[in-house]
Amino acid sequence: MYTIGQLSRLSGLPVKTIRFYSDSGVLPEYERTPAGYRLYREEDRARLEVIRTLREIGVDLSTIRGLGDRDLRDVLTLHLEAVETRLRSLQRTRAVLRATLDRTDPTDEDLRRLNALGRYGAAEMRRLANDFADDVASGNAALDEWFACLREAMVPDLPDEPTIEQLDAWLELTELLATDDYRESLRGQGSDFWDDANEMDLAAWQQASARVMEEATAALRAGVEPDSPAAAPILARIVALNAEGRRQPYDAAFWRTLRKEYDEHDPRSHRYWELIYTIRGLQWPPEQVTAHRWIGDALRRHDHPAG
Repeated sequence: MYTIGQLSRLSGLPVKTIRFYSDSGVLPEYERTPAGYRLYREEDRARLEVIRTLREIGVDLSTIRGLGDRDLRDVLTLHLEAVETRLRSLQRTRAVLRATLDRTDPTDEDLRRLNALGRYGAAEMRRLANDFADDVASGNAALDEWFACLREAMVPDLPDEPTIEQLDAWLELTELLATDDYRESLRGQGSDFWDDANEMDLAAWQQASARVMEEATAALRAGVEPDSPAAAPILARIVALNAEGRRQPYDAAFWRTLRKEYDEHDPRSHRYWELIYTIRGLQWPPEQVTAHRWIGDALRRHDHPAG
């Protein structure tokens, strides 16, 4: 057993520091003497060395207090993750500062960007995207499963040296994810489809959707205009494939339903993925988006063969 003075001499730390660690709960004393002096054990001496090392590399007291008897490897792994997160945040800030200073006359918008980036790192973006997906799915099993497949794609990694365009896309993405009106729009958009999807064969629907994309992209590559007579038989096959995938009859009513879905598609969804592509430095739009635009345009210009 050591008194606080003995522990101070053995560790080289001031009594005041050890007392502070004890009062903070990171190094509780083992017991006290009848006179009220704190007593520590040999294992407390060893723990004090760990605390000192962790403090020297920047681990905060609340983290140390919550570690309890966890393995030291776990402690260091957690700290490494925290350091890497701070480094990425600092790199983003550095990129903004460099880009801002390259301008002859920085503006208030540059300050807004710096402030916002301090609030929205990768962890905040991931939490926001998860909350967005849970809110839009609203307990629908099929929609929740679909979001589960998209969650990784929904949260892009900001480059270590992002451009101003990528930084602005990152901030716009956080604003879009938090927009209640957009969430409400997506809950209503295609609600009938997702309600029926719980009873659908999703694998068969995905296969049909893949064939729809093949038909539409082939038309695009062949230069078939959506309002041309040549588009009509291609569109008929696309609508029939959609009906097959959803186990719906291929008739004029389904044709109108599909047209309505394309007409009511929220343009902010395209903007969402455009922002993702901008952050990742990819060319927009991808062929799949162009193919869906072709289908929407063709549906507005052609009716079901039966009228």
